[in-house]
Amino acid sequence: MRSVLRRPDFRLLFAALLASMAAESILLLALAVWVKDLTGSDGQAGAIIFAIIAPMVLAPLVGWVVDRYPRRPFFVAVNLLTAVLLSPLFAVRDRTDVWIIYVVAALYGLSYITLSAVLSGLIRQLVPSELLPEANGALQTVRQALRLVGPLAGAGLYAAVGGWLLVTLAMGGFVTAAAVVGLLRVAETRPPAGELSWPAELGAGLRHLAGEPALRRALVGYGLGSLVMGFTESLIFAYVDRGLHRDAAFVGVLVTVQGIGGLVGGLLSATVVRRVGEVGALAAGVTFFGPAALALAYPRLWLGVLALLLAGVSIPLTMVGLNTLVQRRTPPPLLGRVAAASDALVSGPQAASIGTGALLVGVLDYRLLFVLVGVITTAAGGYLWHGRRLTPPPPTTTLAPRPAHPRIPHPRRPTTPSPAPAVDHEVAGTTRRAARR
Repeated sequence: MRSVLRRPDFRLLFAALLASMAAESILLLALAVWVKDLTGSDGQAGAIIFAIIAPMVLAPLVGWVVDRYPRRPFFVAVNLLTAVLLSPLFAVRDRTDVWIIYVVAALYGLSYITLSAVLSGLIRQLVPSELLPEANGALQTVRQALRLVGPLAGAGLYAAVGGWLLVTLAMGGFVTAAAVVGLLRVAETRPPAGELSWPAELGAGLRHLAGEPALRRALVGYGLGSLVMGFTESLIFAYVDRGLHRDAAFVGVLVTVQGIGGLVGGLLSATVVRRVGEVGALAAGVTFFGPAALALAYPRLWLGVLALLLAGVSIPLTMVGLNTLVQRRTPPPLLGRVAAASDALVSGPQAASIGTGALLVGVLDYRLLFVLVGVITTAAGGYLWHGRRLTPPPPTTTLAPRPAHPRIPHPRRPTTPSPAPAVDHEVAGTTRRAARR
């Protein structure tokens, strides 16, 4: 993670996303609390989540628009537009104005999928391919950290001051993000016009997902797990009430535990991608959710803490694996459409499972439903794990081992020539005279 944070361009983007993610984290729960306060209805408060998710049906159109413009100015414009679309919340006074909150929530959901699509392309432009796991891991770590404090801070601000301060802070976060990304200097050209008709261009992202084997397996496996993962949004309340016999507010403690696991998963995610590849990391994340759900079928607090830590670890592993896979296996001109389509294909089943879980928990034993979640997510993780070779980890360079104490040759001593033997001149002279005789 340090290697990618050393890059000045990514540090600017990281600071911008920190501001926008902080705004997002304080806003989402507070909107539901605001509706609950005005109407007194749990159902109407929960419908805020569906209002935010509903624009996912427009994902192909959103991705097509994103791919028609340069990434950086588009990211700046959407952040500024998001700040503007929050301004009608200042007009909310009583329950007759609740419709304003729903409209803003739906527009915010549209903004969310747009920013996610353009962000994938912007990260791909700024970060080399080999550093994409670190970049996505850093962002997921921050996102998980903000989930620990952001929703509670937003609800607390609303309770203490009211909605106007909450809206002001959220608008400030998006404006800050736009200003910081505006400082980036990225060499960009306007994307070329599509060669196909616009209906074909809209479906290009889905065709790429269906035609690329690793992406196809990733979305089938993760989509299968998402069909039941959303059950836990309702099951956790039954677990606390019927299993642990505690007040519903204790859910907040368990969510904090899950957030701690998310921090751990975010810090480990880049390493996991490097060890087992993108599909392998996604498989690990989905599989971890299985034993966590099975453990929650047996209501014991210590076991529940371990289960939620494991569930927290699974979330960033799945997101980093999937996001890195999309960025590496998609041509840049298609990246907006593919990123938006993949978000929709995962979030759609998950949204449906949230509503289905809310209905089933009133009919079936919550423990049986946790077992169902555990079995299906484990099976989905196994399906993904069998396809991990579609994205093998990068090869590592093996270096020859060096001796612990390398031998350093001693310098040779200069050889001193042996002194010539002494000559006895008297004997030599006698020898010469005898020779002459």
